[in-house]
Amino acid sequence: MKTVHGSCHCGAVRYEADLDIKAGTIKCNCSICTKMRFWGVQVPSAAFRLLAGADALSEYRFHLKRDGHCFCRHCGINVFSTGHSPRLGAFHAVTVASLDDVPVEELLAAPVRYVDGRNDEWESPPKEIRHL
Repeated sequence: MKTVHGSCHCGAVRYEADLDIKAGTIKCNCSICTKMRFWGVQVPSAAFRLLAGADALSEYRFHLKRDGHCFCRHCGINVFSTGHSPRLGAFHAVTVASLDDVPVEELLAAPVRYVDGRNDEWESPPKEIRHL
């Protein structure tokens, strides 16, 4: 477990999170995750701290309005999502692409868990993952 930092492209939104990238990442096949090629690391909400940019965030919720997808309103980058799962309870899913200080080698070595969000089967992988 280590503290990592992340930000949007323009730097208006900055955060830190305590995570272990070696414990795994997630990719989802729901409609929004597929369109934005979401690749995230879920952490309990208590392990996430927004350092700057609360006023620069815009949140998008769709379908069941369960999860919030947070974007910088200035540069459009999705920096994290929020939600609740049986596995973690309240969580933040930071986007791997927004991490500033995780070496590429660690990202390449990180396991990926695929989830079938399109069919609300969060504990099962989808039949096809090559496009994710």
